[in-house]
Formats: sequence, structure tokens, C-alpha cells
Amino acid sequence: MENQYIIDDLSVRNAWKLFRIMGEFVEGFDRLDKVKPAVTIFGSSRAKPEDSHYQKAYQIAYKLAKEGFSIITGGGPGIMEAANKGAADAGGESVGLHIELPLEQKANEYSNIKIRFHYFFVRKVMFIRYGMAYVIMPGGFGTLDELSEAVTLIQTKKIKPFPVILVDKSYWGGFIDWMKNVVLKKGMISEKDLEIIQIIDDPDEVVKVIKKVVII
Repeated sequence: MENQYIIDDLSVRNAWKLFRIMGEFVEGFDRLDKVKPAVTIFGSSRAKPEDSHYQKAYQIAYKLAKEGFSIITGGGPGIMEAANKGAADAGGESVGLHIELPLEQKANEYSNIKIRFHYFFVRKVMFIRYGMAYVIMPGGFGTLDELSEAVTLIQTKKIKPFPVILVDKSYWGGFIDWMKNVVLKKGMISEKDLEIIQIIDDPDEVVKVIKKVVII
């Protein structure tokens, strides 16, 4: 009987988790369906305002917002803050999809549309569903996770192709070289797969490439 109580308790907790997951999806879809075509910008939460990467993320977001794009980020500090600030300063929609973490990450103050998530996978669906292009600034594991997931979904034709732009050749060049010289040579990917990703350093060129593909 004791084991039965444990199983029943787990079933109840799992059912409530499902309701919470459904609730996050419903809120995300409901609020983001109203947002204009958006570009999602990723990058390190550790970048400081004086860092060149922070400043470039601000410029890119500002220029994209001036062209009529909404900007979506993870809603936290660093590159996310820079992008949200750029979009807000340009008078655009600045979306922050904030995640709850065990070590609390404070949401930045520059997103004028804020949604809080408990589940990473629900948040990832929102990034993919509403981002018409990905701009990937220098970052760590989280940034690499978002990059690889987008490339995988495009590679496997689970989603329609969209621009996946890495910013800063000095940062990403070694990664691309490894992909070409190791992963490609060992037959783990194809030449065509590498075409999914492009490296662009100039903010104006980033905007130009996105505008060619994404029609507002």
C-alpha cells in the first residue's frame, strides 16, 4: 500500500507539471502571436557594457528595430541586455523570454515585453517559432546549445531555413575551422550543412542579409 501511495503521489505531481507546461505554451503563444516579425539575438550573459560584443549587439538590435523588426532575447544580462536595450532605444518591440534558474539570473530592465519560463524546452520553442533569423554573438554553453538546435532543425528540415549568423570571426572562426577540418572530413556533416551558418562582423551587413530573406 505504501508503494501505491508513492505512485499515486507521483502521478498527481506529473499531472500538475503537464498543466504548468501547457500554461507556459499557452501564455507564450498568446503573447508572442501579437509581436511583429522578430530576430532572436543570443550571447553571453557575462558581457559588460564596456565590452565590444555588448556594444555590437546593441548596434545590431537598434538597427534591426529601426527597420521594423522586433528583437527577442533570453531576457537576462550581458548580450541579452544589450540587444533589448538597442531595440527599446530604437522604439521597437523588445522581448525578453526570461528563464527561472537555481542561481537566480536577474531579468534586464530593457525588455518591454516580458515572459517568464520555468522550462527551458518551452522557451526554446518560442525562440524557434517566433525568430525569423538568429544572430549569435559570442557566448558559452547556452549560446552553443541554441545555435546547434537551430542548425539541427534546419538540417533535418523540421523547420524552414532562416539566417543563422555568427558575429565575430575572431571568436567563431576556430569553431568553423573545426567543423570543416574535423567534422566534415570525418563525414559527420555535409558541405551543404555548413552553408546553414554564416559569419558576419559588420552590423550593417547583418541587417542587410536579414532584410534580404525576411520580408516584413
